[in-house]
Amino acid sequence: MLDPSLFTGRYDDSLCAALGAAGADVTLLGRPMRGTDAIAPGGYAYRPHYFRRSEALRRRIGEGRAFRLLKAAEYGLSCAVGSLAPLMGADIVHVQWLPLAPADALLLRRLKGQVALVHTVHNADAYHDDAGVQGRGYRGLLDMFDALIVHGDTTRVALVARGVDAGRIHVTPHPPMRLAPASAADLAAVPAQKRTRLLFFGTIRPYKGVDLLVEASIALWRQGYDFELVLAGKPFMDVAPMLDSVAQAGFAHRLVTDFGFLTEPRLDAHMARADIIVFPYRHIDSSGAFLSALHHGKALVTSDAGMFGTLPEGVAARARAGNADALAQALLPLVQSGAIRRDYGARALAYGEQMGSWTDMAKATIGVYAQLLGGRA
Repeated sequence: MLDPSLFTGRYDDSLCAALGAAGADVTLLGRPMRGTDAIAPGGYAYRPHYFRRSEALRRRIGEGRAFRLLKAAEYGLSCAVGSLAPLMGADIVHVQWLPLAPADALLLRRLKGQVALVHTVHNADAYHDDAGVQGRGYRGLLDMFDALIVHGDTTRVALVARGVDAGRIHVTPHPPMRLAPASAADLAAVPAQKRTRLLFFGTIRPYKGVDLLVEASIALWRQGYDFELVLAGKPFMDVAPMLDSVAQAGFAHRLVTDFGFLTEPRLDAHMARADIIVFPYRHIDSSGAFLSALHHGKALVTSDAGMFGTLPEGVAARARAGNADALAQALLPLVQSGAIRRDYGARALAYGEQMGSWTDMAKATIGVYAQLLGGRA
């Protein structure tokens, strides 16, 4: 299993453990673990195969441009001429994330025909609106895999529309996830509520619509509704205009920010403290953040993009993607009524409990492997 940057670490850990429990011999290849990582390999092996040199320098040089360039150079060299020994002994090389498409192409060409290649396409638009060099050529990489795994029909349809052979695409629904639980210290580090609390958590990127949530919140505050908004996660965009708009509107005291790369327990603490968790995405196929929130039993508000548009009625309050006014209207009943919040929370919890498990996911994944290996998996 490959996720060089540990971009989907919680997913990797859950799937690898389930595959191991189902009898597969699994090694996850990633980068050296950081203090913020919550992966604890159980039933599978972990090997820090990528980014060893750049990660060793990360604390000294920071995570700015120099670090990113060093990572890209190290990864490119590894893909072009690095050792394939950990991969060539496998029956299957299953790639969870392709961190740098031009370099990934070099690695895949070296592996093609030597081992069976599988890739999980978590979103058809893997890099959304900020692909840049990182995602240049990603579509071409998909043709190099023997099988593609997607989590829903939205992604399958999008890939077929882009010319991907439907026969290579396998749909395996994404189970709910649980982040590492918050400790008492994590809960204490999250500011106590002063009023009904809305939460956005996770990396902050343009496609996630955080600016729409801020705009909707300002509109409701101006109408006299009393609640607070928490933004928790690492920004990958300029957030200053959003913060300035809140301050200029006179509501800075109702905005709580916890910016930075937060640990899973810290994110779990934020969810525990929230009343309403919001996913205002402009576009998405599937959302691990949403699936990790279900077990908290909190009221959920989403856009209608991707998987959100296919949720059963009543699991979450929904708004038209990309529309701040519609988002404000979806939020309003939940802001006004604790009873409505509790009702939505109960339905979200029940929905999560009836979804498939990681055991089911492992069985389906091994079924894909078996097809590629002629029944040997």
